[in-house]
Amino acid sequence: MEDVEDERPSLAWFLRGARGIFSLPAAILMLSFVGFCALTVQAGVPPEQVVFMTGIVWALPAKVILVSSVLGGASLATAFLAVTLSSIRLMPMVAALVPELRGPKTPTWLLLVLSHFVAITAWVFAMERIHDVPRHHRVTFFAGFGITLVAANMVLVGVVYNLVAEFPPIVAGCLFFLTPVYFLASIWHSARHPVVYAALAAGLVAGPLFYWIAPEFDILLAGVGGGTVAWAGERLWRSRREANT
Repeated sequence: MEDVEDERPSLAWFLRGARGIFSLPAAILMLSFVGFCALTVQAGVPPEQVVFMTGIVWALPAKVILVSSVLGGASLATAFLAVTLSSIRLMPMVAALVPELRGPKTPTWLLLVLSHFVAITAWVFAMERIHDVPRHHRVTFFAGFGITLVAANMVLVGVVYNLVAEFPPIVAGCLFFLTPVYFLASIWHSARHPVVYAALAAGLVAGPLFYWIAPEFDILLAGVGGGTVAWAGERLWRSRREANT
C-alpha cells in the first residue's frame, strides 16, 4: 500500500494535508479565532492589523497575550517578553515534530519555514497522522495543512471582523470565551506529564489573584508563577519518592 502511495505526486499530498481544514481540531480553532476577533474589536485593533497578526503571530495564545497586554496598558517591552515566554512552549513541539518531517533530502531552510506553522492544533494533527505518510512526502503534507489553516484563519478574521463588531456584547463575550476554553482544552489534551496539569491548575488559581495585585503583569506572573510552583512541587515529589525507594 505504501508503495502505491509513494507514486502520488507532491500536489496530491499537499491537497491531502489541506483537507485537514475540515477536521474537528481545525474547526475548533477557527471558532476560537472568531472569539479572538471579538477581543480585537473591543481593543480597537484595526482589521488589517488583525489579519497581519493572524499570519505573523501564529499561535493563538500569543496573540491573546499581546492584545490583552495592550488593553492592560503594558509597555512594549513587557508585551514582548510575555509573548516570547508564551512561545517558548512551542520549542519542544518543534523539536519533536521536525525529526518526523525530515527526509533524506529535506533542506534545513524549509524545515525552519515550516516551523512557523507549528502550534498546538498543527502539532496534534501532524503527530496523529504523519506516520501514515511516506517520509519523503511528509514535509509537503504538513505544509498543505499548515499553510491552508493559516490562510483560512486570515480570511476568516478579515470577513467576520465587522460582523463581530455588530454583535451584542453578550454574544461577543461568549465568542471570546471560546479562545481560553480552546487553549485550556488543547493543552490538557496534549499533556503527557502530570506537572503540566499541575501548572495549568496553579495558573488558573493565580490568574485572578495577580489581576488584582498587578493587572499589567497578571498573565505573565500567573504563567511563570504557576509553572514554577508546579515544577517545584514535581521536583519535591520526585525527591521524596526516590528517598522512600
